[in-house]
Amino acid sequence: MNWCRTAIFLALSLMLSACGGGSSNSNAINGNWAATLTNADGTTAFAFTTSLSNSNGTLNITNFDLTISAPCFGTPGSESGTFQLTGTTNGVNTGTFSLTIQSGTPSGNTLTLQGQLSGNTTTGTWTLSGPACTGSGNFTMTTTTM
Repeated sequence: MNWCRTAIFLALSLMLSACGGGSSNSNAINGNWAATLTNADGTTAFAFTTSLSNSNGTLNITNFDLTISAPCFGTPGSESGTFQLTGTTNGVNTGTFSLTIQSGTPSGNTLTLQGQLSGNTTTGTWTLSGPACTGSGNFTMTTTTM
């Protein structure tokens, strides 16, 4: 009888430990990313590459490079962002993403991206605001490293 109780106890312990050790990867956004921002008519407005890493919901953004820029957003000045993991289903991470880029030259323009991560792709909308400079559309951002 003791052997049976021990076996049941071990089986229950294994099942409970499997339930608590899910694969919630709050670092699902970590890696090198390439983004294309399109206007409402489908033409490309901007493109950039960057490296992202998540630190408790705040993005660390390095190697930001505007590969296609516009006159009202010639060079980046500073970048900040957030990422929150919302779930993992069948090994696919999902989460909410936001990124804000302040222009360096000319100054005073702000490019904001809001989107959803699903696996290795983030999609959403972007807006550009500033002195005599506005725009909006959709973006797609993909990574090859996770």
